[in-house]
Amino acid sequence: MIQREENANSQKREAQTMLFPVKEPFKLSEEFIQLFRGKQPAWGPLGYITYKRTYARVVENGAGRTEEYWETVRRVVEGCYTIQKTHCMNLKLPWNPEKAQRSAQEMYRLMWDFKFLPPGRGLWMMGTDYIYQRGSAALNNCAFVSTEEIDTDFAEPFCFLMDMSMLGVGVAFDTSGAGKIRVQRPTGGDYTFTVEDSKEGWCDLVRTMLNAYIGRALKPTHIDYGKIRPMGAPIKTFGGIAPGPGPLIECVNNLTKILDARIGERITSTDITDLMNVIGKCVVSGGVRRTAELALGDPGDEEYLRLKDPKLHEDKLTAWRWASNNSVSAREGMDYGPVGAQTAKNGEPGYFWRENARAFGRFKDGATWADAKVAGTNPCAEQSLESFEICNLVETFPSRHETIEEYKRTLKFAYLYAKTVTLIPTHNERTNAIMLRNRRIGLSQSGIVESFERHGRRSHFRWCDDGYAYVRELDKIYSDWLCIPQSIKTTSVKPSGTVSLLPGVSPGIHYPHSEYYYRTIRIDKTSPLIEPLRKAGYRIEESVYGDNTWIVYFPVHERYFNRSKRDVSIWEQMENVAQMAYYWADNQVSATVTFRPEEAKDIPFVLELYETRIKSVSFLPLKEHNYAQAPYQEIPKEVFEQAIEKLRPFTLETINTDEAQDLFCDGDKCEIIVAEHMPQQQELEVEELPAPSKDRVGVAP
Repeated sequence: MIQREENANSQKREAQTMLFPVKEPFKLSEEFIQLFRGKQPAWGPLGYITYKRTYARVVENGAGRTEEYWETVRRVVEGCYTIQKTHCMNLKLPWNPEKAQRSAQEMYRLMWDFKFLPPGRGLWMMGTDYIYQRGSAALNNCAFVSTEEIDTDFAEPFCFLMDMSMLGVGVAFDTSGAGKIRVQRPTGGDYTFTVEDSKEGWCDLVRTMLNAYIGRALKPTHIDYGKIRPMGAPIKTFGGIAPGPGPLIECVNNLTKILDARIGERITSTDITDLMNVIGKCVVSGGVRRTAELALGDPGDEEYLRLKDPKLHEDKLTAWRWASNNSVSAREGMDYGPVGAQTAKNGEPGYFWRENARAFGRFKDGATWADAKVAGTNPCAEQSLESFEICNLVETFPSRHETIEEYKRTLKFAYLYAKTVTLIPTHNERTNAIMLRNRRIGLSQSGIVESFERHGRRSHFRWCDDGYAYVRELDKIYSDWLCIPQSIKTTSVKPSGTVSLLPGVSPGIHYPHSEYYYRTIRIDKTSPLIEPLRKAGYRIEESVYGDNTWIVYFPVHERYFNRSKRDVSIWEQMENVAQMAYYWADNQVSATVTFRPEEAKDIPFVLELYETRIKSVSFLPLKEHNYAQAPYQEIPKEVFEQAIEKLRPFTLETINTDEAQDLFCDGDKCEIIVAEHMPQQQELEVEELPAPSKDRVGVAP
């Protein structure tokens, strides 16, 4: 039925109430907080500035300053236990205030000591009123949506991606809807579409425009963007800075351009990917702190496989096709020769074995088919997901533990954080129907290679095996207490991003760049961070690209260094992935396996030999990127020591550091894509990066 959809959507939202009302918030005791007030943890070399730029919220009535770490941890822990307490009160379940206080204090200490950390969006959003008002979506890392049913609801997968992406959730999608619907010439409606100044308002416009091209909505004769707040205005509820209407206007123009060219034709995998990428570009440009996209296509779809060929599509590649990493749904027994040869050139496509994800948890436990409804994976491919499902991850750091007993204690509280997030519904009813049934979580590890060096590879795998059994035991106990289903899967390995920079731990399962190196970050010339860093003795250069940024150099020493990523074969990296999938990850292991030029020919054989032992993998060729001011620059020990000698302590307590940059992905692979295909001024890791504290300056703990 043709209708003016924005009216119905607006009326529906007006009827909504607070999704998770809180009557009695949980509070940590003031005596306990006094032990940490005004102090700094043992930051990694880039930890303090990473935290201040990325996760420290503006303090209310704080004269414009942003949080210090003791305040962020307090907000996160109190938010976590407030959710538990409210859940128990709502269901009339037992709640012991004294026991909760002791438990919350232990969680606080473990976060303070960097034994585990919530995901970045958890550090940013947990404990805010936004979560109680709008639901838990903003606490979740990742999502997947299938286009299989676009003949039933054409716009919904695209709007789901936009909606979740605008909350910082990374979203993957497939192209299985190709050929299922015919694009029509839109019928114009004699009305003006007024865009509301909200995430919902932006999605409403995109939904209307998309549905107009299949005869399910009237295309407005005029679009009024006047209510959208101007560029630079603060976003008070979610946080961040408004982008103005520009990205949305460009998005609508691009959607129209794509669909106008397809009138009378059936939609293709190319169309689906382009529409998703255009929306992703809009979100990245739209003031969201971080998002990601992954496309999942058929390995026999040659047109899909050529989407990023610069010889064929350079204009669209630089315009929007950089916005997703592209993978294929691999099948056991397939011919990996053609796709493997393409991967050898530039690292794409990546691979996801859906049947393995459906059949297996940990490979050690054999095929159970407990997760038989899996439809895809998330953008970094560490989670098995149904369509419209989202999930949250938590990062643990085994290399920062002495014993398995100590690590198990950390796992208890990492698990408790993740499970708590599942107690709050999202704003999306279809997502809730899946989440409340699956309760999927992902306890992840970072610093895995460091743990190999510190504890021994065999010991690390024993920790994984024992730790996994303990997590499953915990899930039985706490699910019974909370009167909710046990989690369908509980563990994974995420690639990590800026979170692992806080303690200075190597990300995920990846090998370090080198033992000593400079890690560079870009900071806007107007940033209040520049002067404190300059006074602290950091090397600072003007960007050679004329993009109004300074380049700051942070000296880093990898404490548990043995070999760099250039020294480890493609085969050893794949075996690490397979062993972690066997002993630990019942979801998946996210890994970008690097390969030297002479190893490129081995990729089809690697895939053939490991197709029954893993669920996902991507590749990245090792190249000497000779661009100036690269994010990683190997240096001799002497240069590192000279740089460290110049550094002095500094503080950012009195300034507003709420200026996090936007990027669409976390991993090394995405950084290369940014560098090669995005406009130069957004090059490389314009992420939310980096800086140390008094006694840990420049040295990873």
